[in-house]
Amino acid sequence: MPAPAHLDPRLLRAFVTVAEELHFTRAAARLYVAQQALSRDVRRLERELGAELFLRTTRQVTLTADGVRLLPYARRVLAAQDDLLAAVGRARPLLVDLNSPGLVTGRRVLHRARELAPDCELMARYESGLTGAAAELLAGRLDASFGRFAGLDPVLRAGLAQQPVRYEPMALVLPEDHPLAPLEAVSPAALAGETVYAGAGNPRTPEWTDLARQLFERWDIRLASPLPLAVGDEEFERIMAKTRNPVLAVVDFPAMPHTVVRPLVDPVPLSPVSLVWRKGLIHPAFDALRRAAAEIAAAEDWLRRPAGGWIPAMDHDVMCPRN
Repeated sequence: MPAPAHLDPRLLRAFVTVAEELHFTRAAARLYVAQQALSRDVRRLERELGAELFLRTTRQVTLTADGVRLLPYARRVLAAQDDLLAAVGRARPLLVDLNSPGLVTGRRVLHRARELAPDCELMARYESGLTGAAAELLAGRLDASFGRFAGLDPVLRAGLAQQPVRYEPMALVLPEDHPLAPLEAVSPAALAGETVYAGAGNPRTPEWTDLARQLFERWDIRLASPLPLAVGDEEFERIMAKTRNPVLAVVDFPAMPHTVVRPLVDPVPLSPVSLVWRKGLIHPAFDALRRAAAEIAAAEDWLRRPAGGWIPAMDHDVMCPRN
């Protein structure tokens, strides 16, 4: 593999992210760039190195032998760049987990934080769930995340801090021809006998599955076994067509092809969303992130619990901390 005279660190970051995800769509989501732009960056790096770094098929992406050799060196170069920027007073990027590209709350807070701190770099990550993100937070590989703080294991919570952001009303994603799809809203009672997917068995999202279990325990509603990870509209549509199960989501979840989103009512279940970070975190963009969360929550009344709203008792003290 010939060495070029200069390598753009952005190209190396693109390579490392794809190498970690082995999926261009997920890697593009992590970097907050279009998939086409990410593919162009990887191809440019391959041209500059004169080597193919990935084997791509319609079903999978794998590293070539040259890609495997390059990966540890690329990681060291990027780490050195971060150290250099810190040494001259420029902060490394603030790494913010938004759970998944379809969730609105974290994405809106991140967008506003970028406006409040235009000289700082804030980069999105997608760890699927707060439990998965918590380990990354404690290890220093991630700076902040969003999710249900009370649902974390107490051992994880001990090293983390949180700021309540939103009571997010919950909903169902249904196949458009599901018997419940014509309803404007769905009650848990109407779901009796159904099987609902709420992340059961996913080691990254037990806090979400626990929320569903507490919500549905009064009715004969089963939690489905794990689904494959769906990235993008086509994969989500394929999985929904195959399983036919409703998916527990939130009201802002974007409708995918051939599906509808219906709010849950009687009661109105709420997903308690907090901004979560590692205790002791210091970063110039972090203050902007906290200000953005507080600003939007106040402007849109995100922390007003609606009449008839339901959350587990264990979440009350987290979302309403005593002064």
